[in-house]
Amino acid sequence: MTNKENKKSRNAVSQDPAQGRQTSQKKRSSLIRLALLMRPHLGKLLLAILCVIAVNSAEILKPFLSKVVIDDFLVGKEQQRGLYSVIGIGVIYFVVAVIGSLLSMTQVRLVTVLSQSILNKLRIDTFEKILFMPMRSIDRHGTGRLITRATNDVETINEFYSDVFINLFRDVFLLIGIVISMLLMDFRLSLVAFTGVPLIVIITFSLKRVIKRNFKNMKTIIGQINGFFAENVAGMRIVQGFNRQMEKLKEFRDLNSAYFRTTKLQVLLNSFLRPTMEVINSAVIALLIAYGYNRMSGGLLEIGVLYAFTDYIKQFFNPINDLAEKYTTVQSALVSTDRIYEILDDNDLEEPFEGKKGGEVVGELEFRNVWFAYEDENWVLKDVSFHVPAGKKAAFIGATGVGKSTIISLVSRYYNVQRGQILVDGVPVEDWKLRDLRRGVCTVLQDVFLFTGTVEENIDMSAGLTQDEIKSALEKSCADEFIKEIGGLSAPVTEQGLNFSTGQRQLFSFARAIAHNPSILVLDEATAHIDTHTETLVTQSLESISKGRTSIFIAHRLSTIRDCDIIFVLHDGAVAEQGTHEELLAANGLYTELIRAQTT
Repeated sequence: MTNKENKKSRNAVSQDPAQGRQTSQKKRSSLIRLALLMRPHLGKLLLAILCVIAVNSAEILKPFLSKVVIDDFLVGKEQQRGLYSVIGIGVIYFVVAVIGSLLSMTQVRLVTVLSQSILNKLRIDTFEKILFMPMRSIDRHGTGRLITRATNDVETINEFYSDVFINLFRDVFLLIGIVISMLLMDFRLSLVAFTGVPLIVIITFSLKRVIKRNFKNMKTIIGQINGFFAENVAGMRIVQGFNRQMEKLKEFRDLNSAYFRTTKLQVLLNSFLRPTMEVINSAVIALLIAYGYNRMSGGLLEIGVLYAFTDYIKQFFNPINDLAEKYTTVQSALVSTDRIYEILDDNDLEEPFEGKKGGEVVGELEFRNVWFAYEDENWVLKDVSFHVPAGKKAAFIGATGVGKSTIISLVSRYYNVQRGQILVDGVPVEDWKLRDLRRGVCTVLQDVFLFTGTVEENIDMSAGLTQDEIKSALEKSCADEFIKEIGGLSAPVTEQGLNFSTGQRQLFSFARAIAHNPSILVLDEATAHIDTHTETLVTQSLESISKGRTSIFIAHRLSTIRDCDIIFVLHDGAVAEQGTHEELLAANGLYTELIRAQTT
């Protein structure tokens, strides 16, 4: 599919009613998003709601039972019979308490299973989204930010569901039940009891914006800290080699101080909310007792009702106090939800199986008037055109930054060009199924990345290769000797392959490429860290594996490029010269200057 067709397709989708609903959903509040995550678990949710109603009914019933004992038996001296007695009501009180406790345990278990199921899916969805993001989106978000969203932000939502949500679920129903019970028992006394509510609302909403803004700052700084750690741990040799430990420590202290200031503000806000709610609670109880005493003196209010009301007020303010205490956690979860959905709502995804052209790649490669920039119009490639027939060996040389490595990224369609066209086997790369295109193109980079696991897993990469195929690739890449010394295919590979030398990692990567038998083999300075003896062996193996496949070399060493069928000399983002080694030397141009600079 061409770029124009892609745009038309996206426009058509955006006009679809279903897509319109998705766009509308993105605008909904984070709290609604958190609620919508529960839709697949409505059965557990409804059962939990029934448990909550039963538990809260038990809690609401307790003060009423106390009111009956006080007004009917202690004050009214009513005749006791059966369950309508102090002992009978005591038994009922105990049974209600036991049933309430059992149902409370059931409710907690249900909500915990529900919340962990949601978080399990959210983690998978977030990582899956990152896996299928194009490189331009990964570059835009940055490694630190993506790590923060997939770890810290998901964990914050975990705190919301496992801690706040369980209590929130219970407290909301309890508040509703208490309000109804108080209104039915004594309307005027209820109005007095509710006098503290407006003050609570004013305080809470006054702090809402401050808390949310502070949490956004906190999450941003966490992302910066994660990115700083990842960058500096990976580049620790450079830091130590240039003795920059103290400078890096100062940078981290600045970041950490900024994070400390945001957390200190959060603690200050938390320490203010809870005591404030306690003061309002005590003030309302005092007002209730004063008002109730005057009414009792006039014979308009029973003492049991006042006792029940003071009990209800304590229950009423307990969930409010709890909500106030957890308010910052709720705000943190809302901010984290926004940040996670910033990733999940990104529709700029790669579709491995989408495309008109599938099957094996033969190896013909062509660039037609290609213009490319990573940002705006800061062109890295300018009107680049070249053609490499299938099965031929081509080399790209030039000064650093002229676009050699960019050409590799464009061949595998990690980025889309702004102008021009790239064709593989005469088919635009946009029309190829990404899975088949990248299966046919394999790149050996100068900076090798190995995953934690075993030697076999790092070469196989879940492709289902046989051990014979893997061993053959190791032999061709001259990596079999040191692999045997460390234990063979089952030997462990530590994080980033740091248990291997730089040269060994490069041979390892070379074996990985050979094992997957690509039609287009690209070597980006792939022999830069290999000693002369090993390079000779690798060069010999390249002669055999290059036959019948297109081989692209990006290198400066004359020994690597002189035997290529065609050499392209890049300058200022364009192809300045092209031809064989002998033809370019005869032309006495840029190529000749580069060779002379290398040999002097």
